[in-house]
Amino acid sequence: MSTNRSTGGAGGEVDRDETYNLIASDKVEGTDVRRSNGDKIGAIYRLMIDKRSGRVAYAVLSFGGFLGLGESRRPIPWEALRYNENLDAYELDIGEDQLRSAPQYNDSEAFDWSDAEWNRNMRSHYAVPGTGYTM
Repeated sequence: MSTNRSTGGAGGEVDRDETYNLIASDKVEGTDVRRSNGDKIGAIYRLMIDKRSGRVAYAVLSFGGFLGLGESRRPIPWEALRYNENLDAYELDIGEDQLRSAPQYNDSEAFDWSDAEWNRNMRSHYAVPGTGYTM
């Protein structure tokens, strides 16, 4: 019988797909995104990883809607998020108006992740410098 647990660096048990500094992408997907006051904004729907550098470029935030209907998806530069252990969530300091006006996409439209101008505008919206990935 195999287990999915191992001894962590501090002597505690952690899942094998998680270490003190690393976590498997499937454990990040579905994780809440909250404001610093604890208000839930949404959840991470998907991670977009730069194939060349191996770094996470964006977290796609899913919010709004009910039972998957009417959900809105907004790519957020990974650098704009930080994990908050007290909230057990990723933290994003963003106002409601800034979130609602953020660049978005939906599953029914073709979306070009490599569009350099769109990427610059999106990163500018969140005040994060750079392109986010290698083009």
